[in-house]
Amino acid sequence: MMQPRFEPTGLFDVRYAAFLETVAHLRERLHGYCARMTGSALDGEDVMQETLFEIYRKIEKIDDPSALRLWLFRTAHNRCIDFLRNRQTRQRAEANFVVDEIVPPAEPAGQGTDRAIERLVIHLPPKERACILLKDVFDHSLEEIADLVGSTVGGVKAALSRGRAKLAALPSLPAGRSGPSPDPQLSRLLTRYVELFNRRDWDGVRALTSADAQLRVSDCFRGPLSESIYFVEYEKGKANWQITIGAVDDEIVLLVLHRDEAGWKPAYPVRIEATNGIVIRISDYYACPWLLRAARTVVVASPN
Repeated sequence: MMQPRFEPTGLFDVRYAAFLETVAHLRERLHGYCARMTGSALDGEDVMQETLFEIYRKIEKIDDPSALRLWLFRTAHNRCIDFLRNRQTRQRAEANFVVDEIVPPAEPAGQGTDRAIERLVIHLPPKERACILLKDVFDHSLEEIADLVGSTVGGVKAALSRGRAKLAALPSLPAGRSGPSPDPQLSRLLTRYVELFNRRDWDGVRALTSADAQLRVSDCFRGPLSESIYFVEYEKGKANWQITIGAVDDEIVLLVLHRDEAGWKPAYPVRIEATNGIVIRISDYYACPWLLRAARTVVVASPN
């Protein structure tokens, strides 16, 4: 059985990279589903990463290549349900995504209805949420949805009816708020991290991290920060990027900004987890250009 493996440096092996290429055309839709099920573009990406690992381990069992999409969505659905059943993460998600704190983002023309549904489904129970997303946003057939969620066509129709009625009863989206506020200790840590990172003071940045801090760079690396060339890769970028404190779906993150002729633009987020004022985990989403597009809200501070 094929297994995603890591080189001694923590890099994924070339076979896994090749697998990611074969599913590249499905990933934005898959992430959109995971993000709306979990209520967070960041959590949705993490769930999708685990889904891809799981499917890769089972890829030899898939006889029909055309069944890969269904396998991906079914596995992602099951992992989303597991995520929602975790009481601690569910409570955090529900606390962060109540309807009267949603800040509607700018929407591409023609997508208003889908985006409205995506913002509100977090208030539905998991089965109704899944059925609404799969039918009204991702346009799956009733038969496909029944297979994905482990139900019958009749059960899916009932869940759609209940879910749509609940969505119709929700109040209209208000103007919202400007964004979340971190706790003071985290705010100080992130401010210092940004200052040192933008100065390319890598020794200073490392001093903010624990000795056993972990790093995950989507599609590329997972392991101890101390065994990575993470900061070396950023050094190669020279003056074309900066980072700043921002927020994605009401979660405080660092945002990597790229500069072009029009100025600084957010490219992707970096999630920082800290305990007692020390960074213990960094999750870098540089390989996920769809993530910010899928987010309900993105708040960007001006770079220094």
